[in-house]
Amino acid sequence: MIQHIKSLRTHELFMVDSREVTLRKELAERNVNTEDEDKYIVVDGENLEKIDAAATTEESEATMSALESQALEDETARLLSKLDKLSDPRAYPLFMAEKAAELVEYTWSGFAKAFEPRSTTSSTINGNNEMTLKERIVILGTGWGAASFVKDIDTRIYDVTVISPRNYFVFTPMLAGASVGTVEFRSITEAIRTINPKATFLEATAVNVDPTTKTILCESVVCGGNSCEIEGFSVNYDRLIVTVGAQTNTFGIPGVREHCNFLKQVEDARRIRNALVNCFERANLPNLSEEEKTENLTFVIIGAGPTGIEFAAELRDFIEQDGPKYYPTLLKYVRIKVIEASSTVLAPFDKTLQQEAISRLKEAPRIKDPEIRALLPERFELTELLLDSSVKEVTEKTIVLSNGIVVPYGMSVWAAGNGPLLITLQLIESLGEKQAEQQQSARGRIAVDPWLRAVGGNGDILAFGDCSCMIKGPLPATGQVAAQQGEYLAGIMNRKYNLSPPLTAKGVFLPPVRDPAVTKTSLSDSIAGFATNSYEYAKPFQFLNLGILAYTGGSTALAQVTPTPNSPIKSSGKIGNFLWRSVYLSKQVSWRNRLLVLNDWARRSWFGRDITRL
Repeated sequence: MIQHIKSLRTHELFMVDSREVTLRKELAERNVNTEDEDKYIVVDGENLEKIDAAATTEESEATMSALESQALEDETARLLSKLDKLSDPRAYPLFMAEKAAELVEYTWSGFAKAFEPRSTTSSTINGNNEMTLKERIVILGTGWGAASFVKDIDTRIYDVTVISPRNYFVFTPMLAGASVGTVEFRSITEAIRTINPKATFLEATAVNVDPTTKTILCESVVCGGNSCEIEGFSVNYDRLIVTVGAQTNTFGIPGVREHCNFLKQVEDARRIRNALVNCFERANLPNLSEEEKTENLTFVIIGAGPTGIEFAAELRDFIEQDGPKYYPTLLKYVRIKVIEASSTVLAPFDKTLQQEAISRLKEAPRIKDPEIRALLPERFELTELLLDSSVKEVTEKTIVLSNGIVVPYGMSVWAAGNGPLLITLQLIESLGEKQAEQQQSARGRIAVDPWLRAVGGNGDILAFGDCSCMIKGPLPATGQVAAQQGEYLAGIMNRKYNLSPPLTAKGVFLPPVRDPAVTKTSLSDSIAGFATNSYEYAKPFQFLNLGILAYTGGSTALAQVTPTPNSPIKSSGKIGNFLWRSVYLSKQVSWRNRLLVLNDWARRSWFGRDITRL
């Protein structure tokens, strides 16, 4: 009641005030003369001085505004020039010193984290000893970049959630070996929950990202009893890390997706392994002619990059080492054909190493048993390279080349390129015009700045790995690049750089900014700051090329290591194989994987490959 009376009084007072204003206005209008004003002009010195002063003030304000605008333009130009220089590659000696410091910091950090108690709370304590909610980071994917990021991110600071239809990381360079039984599938995989037990994992596929509401729509296959269904749910994020990788690109060639095997996932390697044994078992049936046996045992690899060449090498090993044991009478029918649209193989390698790979693949098969070797025709060629040959169409039993040649086959493997996933294309569209402007060079990948922030994402969305493209200096789509990017991003986030600073007056989006109150700078940051002459911003990502490797069969491999730019160290044969095995063994995620891979190599050497189809 009292409140009602107060409201009425307030309303009455408002009515009074309004009435007062109206009356004052009416009174003022009554006392303004608007007729024959020119008769009553009075011009005196005081009024003229005031008029001139007013005009001068207006001119002065306009001049000041123009000067301020020009100063702002000059300041923005200097800032853009500074940022452009900041993202240039750092001097190599300083960069190597920075990486050495990072190695020490990484080792010490890993040692300290091993003895930390597990925290399951979603809050943390800030500098004022107050409980605050942790920033929620959602990672899409469990590939090279995601595994590296998840392993290093500090879960004391962030609430980390990983979303992927695959609950494990797979060491993809050894999928070729797994597809013929050189190593087992579980030896080269590691559960994502094991990589970081303090992170939450959701087995689902992200189908839509809304940057406005910071929401991810996911779908998951849920099974109960003998029935399964797809259920949808949404996940909110504060910061999104997109590292979903890429899918195999068929370039729209008819029949590729329907009839070719790919080599991206464990399921692909398992499918190839079963198909390989099936080809031999089918060719061994008594009702087949010699021509039909040759067709069934013709294995075609499309693409002569590292994946295609390594699979061809592993397949040769299977035929040379295990073929005489299991299928001695069928070896004379076996053919391996490598089809490549360009004029060479292993494009990233030096020309001398490319020629070494070609020589190794084309040499006569190395079969130790003289009786089995005598069953082979004279000048028997196990591997044939078809260079400068592009695929026009793939049917159920033949591959049609653009030059008109038709190649019958029993099994085909497509290893010819990468393409974007649907979630990547959807996110690109959601990020708006700035992202769309970069797509001429990004071509279906998420354009990111040198700090891995998605263009148009305001620092809330970051991307790296095969699904991304750096707008300044695109990098190769390799696991080595993705792993370094994941480690880099986890590092600057752990040190609490501000990834989303406010825009400048001219709309310039600044690099991640150092906040003296919370940012923890390291020795490597100081070295990078000296190299870039900038200590206020986070160092941009810079890739350290550790070299490239490729297995070429028969316990030989190619190694191209780059200790300094433009000065690669090249090796091949047995020495290359030693480097290949050493690096691949050391790069395994855990000691469990290393021991399992060593066991597989020893088992294969003693007992041969397993050809059972389960």
